[in-house]
Amino acid sequence: MNIGLNGKQALGSETGQRVSVGQRRSNIEIIADMLRVGENGAGKTEIMYTANMSYSQIQKYLDYLVGQGFINKVEMDNTMIAYQVTDNGLKLLKAIDTLMEMLESSNSQS
Repeated sequence: MNIGLNGKQALGSETGQRVSVGQRRSNIEIIADMLRVGENGAGKTEIMYTANMSYSQIQKYLDYLVGQGFINKVEMDNTMIAYQVTDNGLKLLKAIDTLMEMLESSNSQS
């Protein structure tokens, strides 16, 4: 069983609805944002600022994504570490994007 970011089973109760101003992003949306930034490789600070995250959030999510094999930690030299999305991470991002599109289109039809 995969353990999710909140300590519960990984397949949680995300609604997948897009977040508007003033609302919080779901774990799924945060993960998708991080995967997009890391597609070409990125440092922790770049991911944190581009995905609009706090330091504690980036630590938790990076640990999870690396542990699940969605992102690889790549040592560039003695002082620099980059994070690169894996093939499985790209598949996950594509699945999230497809799901979000489906949910958006069903919400607009309602």
